[in-house]
Amino acid sequence: MRKIQLAVVPGDGVGKEVVPAAIDVLHTVAEVHGGFQFEFTEFPWNSDYYVEHGKMMPDDGINILSAYEGVFLGSIGNAKLVPDRVSTWDFIIKIRREFEQSINLRPAKYFKGLKSPLVNPRDFDLVVVRENSEGEYSQVGGRIYKGEDELAIQNAIFSRKGSERAMRFAFELARKRRNHVTSATKSNGIFHSMPFWDEVFDEVKKDYQDVDTAAYHIDALTAYFVTRPETLDVVVASNLFGDILSDLGGAILGSIGIAPAANINLNGKYPSMFEPVHGSAPDIYGKGIANPIGQIWTAKMMLDQFGFEDAGSLLLDSIGDVIESGFVTPDLGGKASTTEVAEEIARIFKEKAK
Repeated sequence: MRKIQLAVVPGDGVGKEVVPAAIDVLHTVAEVHGGFQFEFTEFPWNSDYYVEHGKMMPDDGINILSAYEGVFLGSIGNAKLVPDRVSTWDFIIKIRREFEQSINLRPAKYFKGLKSPLVNPRDFDLVVVRENSEGEYSQVGGRIYKGEDELAIQNAIFSRKGSERAMRFAFELARKRRNHVTSATKSNGIFHSMPFWDEVFDEVKKDYQDVDTAAYHIDALTAYFVTRPETLDVVVASNLFGDILSDLGGAILGSIGIAPAANINLNGKYPSMFEPVHGSAPDIYGKGIANPIGQIWTAKMMLDQFGFEDAGSLLLDSIGDVIESGFVTPDLGGKASTTEVAEEIARIFKEKAK
């Protein structure tokens, strides 16, 4: 029996509701599947912790988390208590950088019964592979002068190692899917970094002759996410472009409440982190109506990462069945509670596993 040690950070707002619901589902998955079980250790690090201690986590927080095989995060952020730039940079990005989580993975898939804002979703099923460690989100730069002469400089950092790492991950993933990789670029407008990105992509694809490729400028590609998302399979992009595209992927799903994400460490030195992208949603916290599907789909991605892809696929099928049945939370037009939806997913999973 493999025991998987996970650090759990419910975080702020609805994270404290959807994380327990997803953990219950994971226990069911482990019980039914057999061969593994999860052991969860919860940490109370969030905006309230910041108010009390003046920091988002203890000084040795990173060292504490490093002892676990994965971090299962709910949501971080409460702008009334902590500026978003603090909660983001001092917690989420701190973990991503120090744990060398160089890949951010964000799928977007149409489910029957889901009210996508697209008139004809045409069963799109895509995933954005976002370079997660450098690019436009570097901390290199600064500000000088005051008044009308004030100047801000933000340097984007693109290394061959970081770019190639993301691209090879995308190609390997495409081989497990529909054998197509699309590169997001803007080499007609950004003078240095994007031509460099294109050159690295052209070099990498030579090692994957069995995988079809395309490269689109980011402005055209954002349009394709809306007009023809069914033609996209794996999309690889820089940090900023990947962030924008993956949020657009969440939008065409029909609800940000079901969008998952994973921050992947590739070298095995540190844990990966798994988090939905819906945020803390303080306006509905405490009402019991937060959609748990984003957290549960995130759990599916965690199962995949640990090598239990068969259980992960069955869990995603169970999510699809629940959505198609209409037994969903109010954000998807239903009347079910957070707990009820999670229990229904677990019930269907059991039935499918028989």
